[in-house]
Amino acid sequence: MADKIRLLPEVVANQIAAGEVVNRPASVVKEMMENAIDAGATEVKVNFRDGGRDLIQIVDNGCGMSPVDARMAFDRHATSKIRSVEDIYALHTFGFRGEALASIAAVSQVELRTRQEGDEVGTRTEINGGVFVSQEPVACPAGSQFFVRNLFYNVPARRRFLEKSTTSSNQIKAEFQRVALCNPQVAFELYSNDAPLYRLRAATLATRIVDVIGRHIKQNLLEVSADTSIASVEGFIGQPAAAKKRNTEQFLFVNGRYFKSSYLYSAIMKAYEKLIPGNCAPSYFLYLTVDPARIDVNVHPQKTEVKFADEEAVWQIINAAVRETLAKTGAVPMMDFDSDRTVEIPVLRRGALYSEPPAQSNLDYNPFRESYIDPTAPDPNEEFTGFDVPYTVPDASTEVADSAASFAPRAGARQPGGAGIPAFRPSDAGPAGEPDEADAAPWRSLSPGATAFDAFDGGASAEEFDDIVSPSEQGTAGEEESELEEIVRLVGIDALSYKDRLTLEATRSIREDYLHQNAFHEVDTYTSPAKQAMLLRLIIGYYEKSLDALSKDASFNKLAALPVREDIGRFKYTEEDKCAERYEEITAKLNAEIRELTEGGEA
Repeated sequence: MADKIRLLPEVVANQIAAGEVVNRPASVVKEMMENAIDAGATEVKVNFRDGGRDLIQIVDNGCGMSPVDARMAFDRHATSKIRSVEDIYALHTFGFRGEALASIAAVSQVELRTRQEGDEVGTRTEINGGVFVSQEPVACPAGSQFFVRNLFYNVPARRRFLEKSTTSSNQIKAEFQRVALCNPQVAFELYSNDAPLYRLRAATLATRIVDVIGRHIKQNLLEVSADTSIASVEGFIGQPAAAKKRNTEQFLFVNGRYFKSSYLYSAIMKAYEKLIPGNCAPSYFLYLTVDPARIDVNVHPQKTEVKFADEEAVWQIINAAVRETLAKTGAVPMMDFDSDRTVEIPVLRRGALYSEPPAQSNLDYNPFRESYIDPTAPDPNEEFTGFDVPYTVPDASTEVADSAASFAPRAGARQPGGAGIPAFRPSDAGPAGEPDEADAAPWRSLSPGATAFDAFDGGASAEEFDDIVSPSEQGTAGEEESELEEIVRLVGIDALSYKDRLTLEATRSIREDYLHQNAFHEVDTYTSPAKQAMLLRLIIGYYEKSLDALSKDASFNKLAALPVREDIGRFKYTEEDKCAERYEEITAKLNAEIRELTEGGEA
């Protein structure tokens, strides 16, 4: 049997593809206006006849094109806006990047007149139904003039089902408004059948909104402004009293591009909850600025759908910004905002490592078994006066003293939380290792080369170890962590220096790994002072070595995500007789990972 599958002619393929890009006259207006903006135009004029079916004319004063560019612009996948795959994920331009002009030319009769600034004459290029007709010199002003005639003349089925002239005119008007609202610095004019509809001068955003929507909106606008590390929000919202049942004055923009999102729409409506009737909707003109790498605008050919990498955070930012504006303008009772123009949003901790210890249980446990009864336990019928349990420090503390010396802090070094780690000096103690009663301050900061393990020389007691990190010093660390967290909550993590971020990581580790104890864990239910000192030195060692790595231009994100941090956090689940060995392993691993990270000097 004969083969049935064959390649379509290029003209037919272009006509099919054009249906995705150009489905109505309004699509032509949108693409051509965005191309004018990309060309650096400060004045753009749009004229259409018979709802755009007979003629769509776009005139701009942009950079213009050379004769070669004027010809290549109508070839599919030919563009000046991107050069590599990476450019797709960091877009700063509009248009369809190689598809729009080819699609428009495939289903219409197109004439282009263009001239670059400095050229004596321009170029006239004519394309009919995707087929090149002619190109010749012509006298014309600097910029570009597009004439799109007889849209869908070669696709009778599509032309037959075009909307009525009035419907198509309203669609063109809507697209014109969207482009004009997100480019207030550009002057626009719109004509229908040569009659002017809009003449917009370059102006501020507020003035542009009033010029496009109408003067009735001016008295109802409330300014919105919020800036975070994830996204910034600018624009205006309408007062609750001005809400309408059928409101068409609703516009969302991201990076200068109009889009629709029912999810983000719910963030706005949530802020107006109980302020407007359920069947009404407020006006809003909100402009988001997001890192282009964190959004995807190529979800649909019409580019009205945008995907956000941090969609939930953006929802919170928009909701908080709208609520704040409503509160500060007296539209609702004042809410508790700590400072002017601040937005409460959840802080996303990137690079943090969490581990949950496995659940353990003893299936053979029976509290009533005779072997579980401690014969030395006090009689429960007697009045309880407290336990007096003698305590001796395991020998492991002296075994790790040498290895801990590699983490010894510098004299006067600033520790996480802003407090040094005091240590008990045997020279300040009496014959039995107890502090001299005559000395009112036996606990002093670590001297150069000293370590926290020095506190156990001479058989220090558990009570003495408590003073190595006193409750007051722990409180100082907690206070600094709270201050840094407050800064992050108000203005975002980017407001902190890398050193402060590292301090935040260290204080969190002290709080979550060192101070937290699991009484139901068979190992962590009891921790000797020597083991506590080892864990504390590991945390401080990570902090000091990371500070040194930062000074060598190491990446903070990689420092925060070092695999050894998982080992440090799980050190408290190490059995007592294995602590010294495990300590040395983690110390060696920390040194190796820091060394590997700093060798390249990554920023």
